Amino acid sequence: MGRARAFLVIAIAFAITGATSLYGAENVWSGLVIAENVAKPQPIPPELTRIEGSLRKFFGYNQFQVIGQSQKALKTGQEDWLATSKFFGLHVDAQGETEAGYVLNLKLYKEKELLLETDAKLSKRSPLVIKGPQVGGGQLLLVLVVQ
Repeated sequence: MGRARAFLVIAIAFAITGATSLYGAENVWSGLVIAENVAKPQPIPPELTRIEGSLRKFFGYNQFQVIGQSQKALKTGQEDWLATSKFFGLHVDAQGETEAGYVLNLKLYKEKELLLETDAKLSKRSPLVIKGPQVGGGQLLLVLVVQ
């Protein structure tokens, strides 16, 4: 009888743990953003509202436009996805999860040409912003945020 009760407790613990990880999936928003200085800036896109001050402070631009985006629910920390715009594509390959965030491999393409490949860590507490190439009078930014 004691063994049966112990097994039941362990089975319930696994069921609760499984349910927690299933419902504990985190969403990652990734975006291709054009930052530029213009005479009459448009309002900041809602996806960037939370980090607007930091973007303005660190990059010195007054307008940020999302030209491509993707949102992915991470359940295992091993997913991959693509955020695309007319000319650029950001391929994100999650390499695993740590307590602090996610280990990512990022590849930035302009049409079919690989412009950048790098490994990065995305913190669960703060966004990851990478400065990309100049685009016209502005700058391409790669932005990833755990929501």
